[in-house]
Formats: sequence, structure tokens, C-alpha cells
Amino acid sequence: MTPTTTMRCCYPDLETIDSLVARLSPKEQTLALKRQRCWRRALRLFGAIRSQPGYAPNAIHYNVVLRALGRARRWDELRLCWADMARDAVLPTNATYSTLLDAFGKAGLVKEALLWLRHMRSRRVVPDEVTAGTILRILKDSGQFDQGERFFKDWCGGNSEFEYLEPDYSALDFANPTSFLLAELFKTGARAPVSRIGSASDEGIPRKPRLAATYNILIDLYGKAGRLKDASEAFAEMLKLGIAPDTITFNTMMNICGSKGCLAEAEALLEKMAERRVSPDTKTFNIFMTMYAAVGKFEAVSKYYRKIRESGLCPDVVSYRIMLQALCERNMVQELQDMLDEMIELGASVDEQSVPVVMKMYIDLGLLDKADIFFEKHCSGGGISSKNYAAVIDAYAEKGLWEEAANVFYHKREAGRRKDIVEYNVMLKAYGRAKQYEKALSLFETMRSCGPWPDECTYNSLIQMLSVGDFPERAREFLEIMKGEGFKPRCETFSALIASYSRKGLVSEAVDTFEEMKTLGVEPNEIVFGSLVDIFAENGKVEEALRYYSLMEKAGLVPNQIVITSLIKAYSKVSRWKEAQELYSRMKDMEGGPDVIASNCMINLYANLGMITEAKLILNDLRRNSLADGISYSTMIYLYKSMGMLDEAMDVAEEFKNSGLLIDCASYNNIMACYAANGKINASAELLKQMMASHILPDATTFKIIFTLLRKGGIPSEAVSQLEVSYKEGRAYAKSAIVSSLFSVVKMHEDAMESCEEFLSGKFALDSSAYNSAINAYGASGEVEKALNLFMRMQDEGLKPDLVTYIYLAGCYGKAGMVEGLRRVYGLLKYGEIEPNESLYKALIDAYRDAGKNDLAEMVEQEMRFSASTEEIDDSESEGCC
Repeated sequence: MTPTTTMRCCYPDLETIDSLVARLSPKEQTLALKRQRCWRRALRLFGAIRSQPGYAPNAIHYNVVLRALGRARRWDELRLCWADMARDAVLPTNATYSTLLDAFGKAGLVKEALLWLRHMRSRRVVPDEVTAGTILRILKDSGQFDQGERFFKDWCGGNSEFEYLEPDYSALDFANPTSFLLAELFKTGARAPVSRIGSASDEGIPRKPRLAATYNILIDLYGKAGRLKDASEAFAEMLKLGIAPDTITFNTMMNICGSKGCLAEAEALLEKMAERRVSPDTKTFNIFMTMYAAVGKFEAVSKYYRKIRESGLCPDVVSYRIMLQALCERNMVQELQDMLDEMIELGASVDEQSVPVVMKMYIDLGLLDKADIFFEKHCSGGGISSKNYAAVIDAYAEKGLWEEAANVFYHKREAGRRKDIVEYNVMLKAYGRAKQYEKALSLFETMRSCGPWPDECTYNSLIQMLSVGDFPERAREFLEIMKGEGFKPRCETFSALIASYSRKGLVSEAVDTFEEMKTLGVEPNEIVFGSLVDIFAENGKVEEALRYYSLMEKAGLVPNQIVITSLIKAYSKVSRWKEAQELYSRMKDMEGGPDVIASNCMINLYANLGMITEAKLILNDLRRNSLADGISYSTMIYLYKSMGMLDEAMDVAEEFKNSGLLIDCASYNNIMACYAANGKINASAELLKQMMASHILPDATTFKIIFTLLRKGGIPSEAVSQLEVSYKEGRAYAKSAIVSSLFSVVKMHEDAMESCEEFLSGKFALDSSAYNSAINAYGASGEVEKALNLFMRMQDEGLKPDLVTYIYLAGCYGKAGMVEGLRRVYGLLKYGEIEPNESLYKALIDAYRDAGKNDLAEMVEQEMRFSASTEEIDDSESEGCC
């Protein structure tokens, strides 16, 4: 069966094509073939042309068809076409070889492509400039820059032997269809006398390129090799030979200059381009946009974007990508929206590489609604790759937004499109960052049941996640599964697990994991050794810590600051200050000097040993370098207080207060304790107010300090004891009542009453201590009527007034001048209904004086002295009886 018969069987409508082809001239037939964009249509048309009576087969037609098949990578059809060419005795020309080289090169089959050079040499076909340019481009694109330069120079020198470019046959995989195809090509290729195919008469005659395309490829080769000087020389040689550079030439040169940071040279080339009246294209301006975006010059980027329009061109996908990236980097939300609107208006779509960039900007700025709208508009139904889906998920993960990340992960995809492993791994990261460990484990089980099978990255991420979350036992389980799957854990994975064991104080497990790591051939890093040194340091096992320190040095790893800090900590535990001081001095010679943790360890060590001068020197160093933190100041305050140096402690406390380092309850407690020791009750109360305004809640230590302040502030001891009992019993209103009492002592009346409102407006029942505190707060502030109303409310709720109640009532009566009220309280005391009490006597004395009744105050004072002397007599008689 002839090839024409075969084609008639494949394409039943060939008769219609025959009638059309019959009316075409040979030139029109060639044009018709070139217009075909589908390889099937090209083959069909070529079959019809070949079937015409009197058709003379020619290389031009075959070259067109070979190009179409090569572009479509239809290797079997290409082989058959080559065989037909041989049967028709059509000899391959330079154009034929250039076509085949180009097809194989663009398909990434570099070795197979270069074998065509051997075919050419065997037929004495010398590469012309187009073919030489194709070979040069293949070598450039495959990164063989030196070989490309050598080939170009040899070809220019007249050499036609390029054996060094032919690949090693032993390195070729002849099971590969394309390699087998080439073997077939060499068997069935035309066999014609050498005299008919080519001549070596021009061997050794120098050649000079005459095409701008050749130099364009050469210049690009030098650019990709990072050889700007050679590229410039090639450009100069091109001009010297009178070869007019085209747009591609200038674009290539400007791109090379830009990649080297030579912006002025690139601008000069643009001017020269204008001088030569070579029109720029969109790529020209994209190059400048890229250059200026790389150095952060947004105005220049915008200028060249506008020039695209001004030059009558249209922005392409690269133009938009650069602009979107630049706008997002600067968080220019409105300008970005304008750009997106412009793109929609022009029918341009957002490039999928830009989707994660825009999403990240919205997410980082907290504009989650805009992020949702953008995602739905530009990613609805799929349309972007798994890699970019993963990038969007990761943007949410970085901010701990696991729910939003999950929405993207489970977003509906187009039919047949499945999630890639990279998306699962990033989603695991999102769950891990948000500490949603159960969800992460559930996702892992989904992978094992119906998703992509977990890979090495999956296991490493999961183990590290659980280790950071302090679930070393679970992490160990997955480590065993990972090894069972044949994966080798990374050093970082072992490091995270050992660090987790270290934090948990599981010494033996950490050591076993270290030994397992060595057995598997995973080299430990500084973090691994640091964790082991630290775990023994925390447990005061100095010798063990030193052993791992020694192993680290033997492994050729330079101990970093973290490891040395751990050793200092170990020495601190056993008060070996000389060894610690030696290590600390060693840290001073390291880059960056000692870190704050090591310095704080030394201050603490010196504080425990009472070494004031040494501790002060380190604190001064930290101050100079702006490294002092809360621990530094707190430890120094403790040292001065323990040595009785209260003035110095106060100075440090004031500096600490003004440093901006008060970020937790412990920091505030340290300063308040120092104020309390120095009797600075007002300053303590102001600090407590600042602490609560910063939404830092007082803890048990804070209230212990407050009780000390209340006693020093003159609150009756009975009232303080009553508040202490209420606090220890954990009553809901106790804390507010205590805080209110402190504010009342220092006359911060508004704050005191605000604290009272917190428990008075509550729905729970109050006890006497709460009412007493509130009566005191309102009475001290002059709101006597409210105080007395509270007294009535207290009685209505069935609570009988106690000693503290009468003490505070006396104060209220005195401020209001209510002498009758004072007489009632005094009468209860005088006639024995209230046990004689010094605090109540003093309260009555002060109240009478506040009411202007000094005579009555003196009477109560005499009564108090008489009562006190009577108690002394009773006590002595009791002792005598015993």
C-alpha cells in the first residue's frame, strides 16, 4: 500500500482536499502547508499534495511537515515522514537539519538533538548560519556555555568537525523511543554519493555571521553565563560588522545589564535603541520594570509600565505580574484594586503566580474579607496549580489562621483535579502553628486512606509539630512509623524531639534518641548538642553536660552562644562561679558577645553569692548594649534587697519601671515588692493600676504584697485578716475588694469605687468583708450616704455588722459630723456589746476629731487607756493564778 493510499484510508475527506490542492501552484502549496497549526491537518494536506499527478517531491515541503510534527512531539509520525523522504530520494538540507535540531532541542532531548550533527557530518553537510545558530541556542538553553562558545568560534574559524559535541553512546538510553527513533533514522536515511550531498571545499575558510539572530543567541549565552564583558564585546563586534541589531538584541543586552545591576548602562542602551529607530516591544519595558522592582524603585517601575501604553503597546502577563508584586510589597491596597479593575476591563486575567502574592498582602494586613473576595473571583473552580494553592494556604498558616487555610485547602476544584502532596504538607503546617494537633493527625489519616501517600516531608513536619507542642510520646510513635516506611528522619526532626524531651526533663529518652540518631547515620547539629547540654544543666549534672560539650567539639562543631549559655547555667546550679566566669569571658570574644540569657545567669549566680560588684558590672554592660531585660533588673533588685541596700534597689526598680520592659506579672511584682520594702505605698498602688490597665492580672504574689501594703498603710489588722481569709477561700469578689482597699488607703478614690462596682453589681451573694471594703471605699471618698446605704443593704441581706464594719462606720459618721451615730457605736463598745478593741477605739477617737468634738475624743482616749490597763492587770492576775 502506498503512502497516499494509507492517507486516503485515514482521512476519508481527502477527495475534497484533492480538488482544492489541484488548483494550487507549488508556491501556494508551500504557503498552505505553513499555515497549518495542527499536525494532523498538515499531514493530511501533504498527503493530498503528494498524490497529485506530476508532483515533484522537495525538501521544502518535507521540512514544513517535519517542523509541524517536531513541535507536536509526534516522534513516530516524524520517523515515518523521514522514511518517506528517503524513499522519495529527497536529500536533507541545512534547513532540514535545523528543523530537526530545533524540534529535539526544544523537547529537552539535547543528547539526541546533537546526534544530528553526526548525521550531517556523515553526509558532508556543513552547518550554515541558521543551523549553527540553532545548535548554539540548544547549548545555551542546556547550560553548556563553554561548549557553546567553543562551537561558535570553531564554526566561525571554518571548522566543520564538532566531534566534542556528540554525546557518548554509552550514556544514551536506547530503550527511549526517541533514541530508538534516531537509530532508525540513521539506518533509513538517504544514501547518496558524497559528491551529491556536500563538499569540503570550504573547510578551514573563516566565516562571519551575518544574521542578528545569531548574535542575539551568542549575547544571551554570555549573559546567562554571567559574562557581561564578553556580551558587550559581541554586541560591539556585531555593530562593527554592520549587522543591524534588532529589538531582541537590545532586549537581551539590557536584560544582561539589569541582571548585573548596571542600570545606567541599560538606560544608555535604551537611548541607543531610540537613536537607531529600533522600536521597543512590551518585553523591553518589562525588562526595565523588573530591574527597578529588584532595587525597590517603585516610581521607575510605574514609569515604564505607563510607557507601554504610551508606545501603543499592551501590557502582557509579565507586566501585570511585576506591577501586582510591586504594589503588594508596598501594601498599596487601593492602587492594587485599581490595577485589578483595569485588568478586568481589558479582559486580562490575574496570572496564577500573582495569586499568592496578592493573597499574602491582604492576609498580612488583616483584610480577610478582601482576601476571600479575591480568591473566589480569581480561583473559583480551580485554575491554579497545587503549588500556588499551597502558597495561599501557607500565607494563612503564617498568621495562625488555620480555619481560613482549611477553607482554601477544601475549596472545590475543577473535575479530575486532585490535591497534591505539597498542599497536604502545608495544611499540616497550618494546623501545627495553630496547635490544632488533633486536626493535623486526622488529616494525616486522610492521606493514608484516600489522599496522596505521606512523604518524607509529611513525617518530618508532623514529628516536629508534635515535638514543639510538647507531645514527645506521640512524636516518637510517628518517628517509628516513618522509619518503617523506609524514610530517614532529618537532623531537624531528631533535634525537635530531643528538645521536647529536654523541656519535659526526660533525660534518658533524650539520650536514647541521640544514640538512635547516630545509629541511623544522621549527623547531630549544634541544636541537638545544645539541647543535651541544657537538659543536664537544668538537672545540675555538670559532668554529663561537659561530656556532650566535648562530643560536640570532637564532631568539629563550633559551640554557639546557646550551648555555652547552657554550660554557664550548669555551673550556676552548683555555684561554680569561676568556671562560669571563664566561659562568660570566652563568650565576650565571640561575634555579638554574650547574650542576655548568659548575662542573666551570671547576675543570678553572683546574686546568690552576694557578689555585688561583679553583678553590677554585667548589668552595666547590658545597659550599654540595650540588652537588659526584666530578668536582669529583677535579679539585681533581689540582690540589693538581700544585702539591705534598699536605696540601690529602689534606683534599679525606678529604671526598670521606666524601661518599657514591664510585660508580665512577675516584673510588676518585683517593683511593687521593692516599693513595699521602702514604704512607698502610693507608688505601689499606681503601679498596680498601670498593671491592670495593661490587662495583666495580679497573681498570688501580687496579693501577698498588697496585704503588706495594707498593713503599712494603716488599715486595721482585723480588716486585713478578714480580706486574707476571703482571698484564701477563693471567693469571687475577694480580689476586687482587696484592690479597692489599697486604692482607698492612698486616696485613689475613683479607682477604689470602680473596683467596688465590679463586685457590688455582680449576681453573687457577698460576705461581710466585701461590704466592709465597699463601706470603707465610699466613706473615705466622702460618699457617706452611699456607704450607709450599703450598711443597710448588708443588714437587709441578713449579715450582721462585725468589728470591721463598726470601725469603718465610725469613720463615715466622723466625716459626716454624725455625732449621734458615733455615740451609738461608742455605747455598744462601752456597754460590752462589742468586745473592747484598740482599732475601734482609735477609729472613734479620729472620728470625733473629724466631727470637731475634741472633748469627746479625749474621753474615748481615756477610756481606751483605762481598758488597756485593765487588760494588763487581768493578764498579770491570770499569770499569778497559774
